[in-house]
Amino acid sequence: MPTFDRLLATDLAGVALVNPVLLAAGTCGYLDELADAIDLARVGGVVTKSITAQPRPGNAFPRVIDARAGMLNAVGLANVGVEHFAEHIAPRAADVPTVVIGSVAGFSIDDFVTVAAAMDNAEGIRAVELNVSCPNVHGGAEFGADPEALAELVGAVRPVLAETRLFVKLSPIAVGAPGMVEVARAAIRGAGVPAGPNRRTGADALCIANTIPAMAIDVRTRRPRLSNVTGGLSGPAVHNVAVKLVYDVYTSVTKEAGVPVVGVGGVMRWEDAAEFILAGASAVQMGTALFADPRSPLRVINGLRRWVRTQGAQSISELVGTVEI
Repeated sequence: MPTFDRLLATDLAGVALVNPVLLAAGTCGYLDELADAIDLARVGGVVTKSITAQPRPGNAFPRVIDARAGMLNAVGLANVGVEHFAEHIAPRAADVPTVVIGSVAGFSIDDFVTVAAAMDNAEGIRAVELNVSCPNVHGGAEFGADPEALAELVGAVRPVLAETRLFVKLSPIAVGAPGMVEVARAAIRGAGVPAGPNRRTGADALCIANTIPAMAIDVRTRRPRLSNVTGGLSGPAVHNVAVKLVYDVYTSVTKEAGVPVVGVGGVMRWEDAAEFILAGASAVQMGTALFADPRSPLRVINGLRRWVRTQGAQSISELVGTVEI
């Protein structure tokens, strides 16, 4: 089981993490498949593959390709569906030696509610992450780009989560009007009433951000390299964009609201994770790095521990949002 690390221990909306490094949805299997390559007790948590109400085969191949500074994917939410997940996969969550966060995707409010309710019933799943920002399915980013639609969705999901915390993974496409800050406010506000005592009407934490819509063309064949034509760009190419989005949301919304942020995008080295922390993130997720080296989170964790010491801090939480402007 995980051991307490005073320097890196993190409270993420009431979910205790041994350190702030999480393995991102869609990059480490349904639950614990990476256990053969890395001791999961040494990471802060894992996020499951995104689960939908119905099984999905996903997009045709090729659906994952290299990019100059990362990768492009258009997997299309391929998964076994909530019924199979609830019966065959979720019961094993309690045996995973780290925090498990269930990723929920859908095409309607009813879809999200159905999957979230199933996650809440699973022992061992501590939080759900609403994937409202997948750019690889038609209409997949609508909730993440419309503040009112997002508030309605969050308000509908909130009451079915009696045991688990609610995280919302926002889309980086909301950089124009209405903008990421307004979308973040809507996610935190939600709609309706809290699910229980001391519970918010909206998100308990925000994950910023998902992949950026992108495209690659084979100049010899003059055809798109992805079967879906476009996909989501991840990796180092998006890191600095994500750092700014975390900073914008933290300074404008979440710092005052007391809502933690998870920085997502291009964390390959401990310095990338530290940037997110300084910009306002309480935790980070790693995804693309796992395809290159599934043990890379351990190096990031060790680097963060050394960094906290050199900064003279007693805990990494003391460094959240402390960039000097």
